[in-house]
Amino acid sequence: MRQALRARDVGAVFRFVQQYSGVSQARIAAAVGMTQARVNEIINRRREVSRLDVYERIADGLNMPDDARHLLGLAAGRERRSGGVAFDLAAFPEVVRVYSAQAAARDEIQQQVRGARELDILAVRGLGLIGLNDSMLRAHLGAQGVGLRARVLLLDPEAPALALRAAEIGESADSLASGVRLAEARLRELVGICDIEVYRYAMLPTWRLIRADSTMFVGAFDSGWEGHESATYKVMETPHGPLFRGFRRMFEAVVRGAERTV
Repeated sequence: MRQALRARDVGAVFRFVQQYSGVSQARIAAAVGMTQARVNEIINRRREVSRLDVYERIADGLNMPDDARHLLGLAAGRERRSGGVAFDLAAFPEVVRVYSAQAAARDEIQQQVRGARELDILAVRGLGLIGLNDSMLRAHLGAQGVGLRARVLLLDPEAPALALRAAEIGESADSLASGVRLAEARLRELVGICDIEVYRYAMLPTWRLIRADSTMFVGAFDSGWEGHESATYKVMETPHGPLFRGFRRMFEAVVRGAERTV
């Protein structure tokens, strides 16, 4: 169940509920505010859940404990009860989609970057994103040409935080540091092809971020997984929304405290 929640695999969650409680699809549907037909489609993988307000409704309807809610990416029940009036996400649409992992968002990330004039990346080593020939975004940087401004933040291979991060993911510090240095060397090859800046930051990473103009894709680093394994949130810039502006402000603050290497 923990694996299903972390992957936001609602179909698997519903199947476990059926298996261990014996309830019918109709009973699940009534609890989570769906039709029985919709529950059947989700269980049989003909439909996916991607909206945060639907995850909230499912968590409430199944009476999930707080640790299960956290795995699903939701606030604890006690936090929601004490938090005052909540926004209807449909009327507060900064978070417009949630993907189970970066791979599920690959096509949309590439599409956004393909037409972007600005690209910001906050990663640990960035090999899967931009550092290798077959990485997700490298070809798009070359295709955009000198009109694209790219800034890449990588974890300082000499910082104490790198050894901590390596321990969190069960990798040697030497291996992780070598990956960062390789990414830097490969990004240096893009100088002249596009306007690229590469920086080293020294803090333990928390957020993984890709910004293409006014669209961001945000994931999280944790001791249990690497950033690309995290759920990925698509966040759009809106006139009054705090998330996009907050993440962008954080990125600029990390840049100011980082060492430029390319």
